[in-house]
Amino acid sequence: MSLFISPSPSLTLHPHAHFSPSMSILRRFHLNLRSRRRLATVSAAVRQDTTVWTPAPLSEVEHAAESLFHIAIDVSDAPDLAASHTLAGQYLQLRLPDASKPSFLAIASPPKLAAKHGVFEFLVKSVAGSTAEALCALKRGDVVELSQVMGNGFNIDRIEPPEKYGTVIVFATGSGISPIRSLIESGFDAGNRSDVRLYYGARNLQRMAYQDRFKDWESSGVKIFPVLSQPDDGWTGESGYVQAAFSKAKQISNPLATGAVLCGQKQMTEEVTSILVADGVSADKILKNF
Repeated sequence: MSLFISPSPSLTLHPHAHFSPSMSILRRFHLNLRSRRRLATVSAAVRQDTTVWTPAPLSEVEHAAESLFHIAIDVSDAPDLAASHTLAGQYLQLRLPDASKPSFLAIASPPKLAAKHGVFEFLVKSVAGSTAEALCALKRGDVVELSQVMGNGFNIDRIEPPEKYGTVIVFATGSGISPIRSLIESGFDAGNRSDVRLYYGARNLQRMAYQDRFKDWESSGVKIFPVLSQPDDGWTGESGYVQAAFSKAKQISNPLATGAVLCGQKQMTEEVTSILVADGVSADKILKNF
C-alpha cells in the first residue's frame, strides 16, 4: 500500500510569492561577519608583533628648546641595530614599557655617529598624553625598546653630482629639523655647490632647536634663514611662514639645476612643492623622507 500526503494549505506555493531569509540565517551571517572582523584585527596585531625590539639605555635627556628635548640612546651593545642606520632621514619606532603604543621618531644624528660611537640621537617634541611626553620625562640609564631602522631616507643621489645640481634649498619646520640635521652633518657636498639654503621655521627663537649648531652648518656651506611665525619684539629677521619667506626671496637662477629637501608640517611641504614645481623645478628633485 502506498501513502499519498497532500500538502498543507499553509505551505501552498504561489507563483508570485516573495521570499526573505529567515532570522536565523541573518543572525548567522552577522555572527560570521563579526568573527571575520575580529580575526582581521587579531591578524593585524600579530603582524605588528613581529617587530624585533631591542632594549637600549638612555645616555642623555636634555632640553633642546621650549617643548623640545634632545634624547641620546646608547646602542653600542646592539651593533646590528646601529649599522641599520645608513641614510639621513631614516626613522624607527621607540617603545616604553608602560606605553600603549610605540612612537615613530626620525633620527637626528648622522649615520656615522652610530657607526663610530654606538649612539642614536633624537629631537623629541613633548606632547601631552603621548609616548613622547613619557620619553622626555625619563632619566639617563632608563631603558627603552627600539625597532630596526626604517625608511629610505633622503635619496641624495637624485640631486648628484653637485656640479650639475648647484642649488639645493632645504626647508624645515619645528621638530622637522631633526632629520635635516642628520642630512647636513652627514655631508651632501654643500661646500661644493654654489647655493645651499636652509629655511627653518619655528614659532619663536625659544622654540628653535640647534641654534648652537648654526655656525658649524654655515661653515659646511649651508646658508641659514630662520623664519619666526610669532617673533618677539626686536626680531629683525624673516617673519611669518617658511613658504612665504621663500616665495618672497626665491632667487632660483636655473630650475633644472635645482634640488630641494623638505621636512615638517604637511601644509608647508605641499605649498613649497607647488611653488617649486611652478617655477620649473622637477618634482623628482624634491626630496622627502616619507
